[in-house]
Amino acid sequence: MAESIIQHKSFQFALEIIHLYIKLQEQREYVLSKQLLRSGTSIGANVEEASGGQSRKYFLAKMYIAYKEARETKYWLRLLQQSKLVNIDLTNELIYADEIIRILSSIVKTTEKSIG
Repeated sequence: MAESIIQHKSFQFALEIIHLYIKLQEQREYVLSKQLLRSGTSIGANVEEASGGQSRKYFLAKMYIAYKEARETKYWLRLLQQSKLVNIDLTNELIYADEIIRILSSIVKTTEKSIG
């Protein structure tokens, strides 16, 4: 089966988060960077699990978790950006997070309607 758009985008986003984590560590930001790494890579992991799910309800549950992780990731990105703890522009990551949130929100809403 071909990789879906959300699978591709969440995987690419996880790679960006890993690279960002390394940069944050270089600037001695250890606490928020670890939170960001956990939530940012969890999005794709939950999308992958959802894709291999045994039922629509399981798919919905995993996609909803991915959605929540994406929102949490955006929170950590905003906190890092606005606190100025590090000297890194996170605008692109915030835009990418918003895109993933919109896609996951749409998937969750559509799936909820189809389940009834």
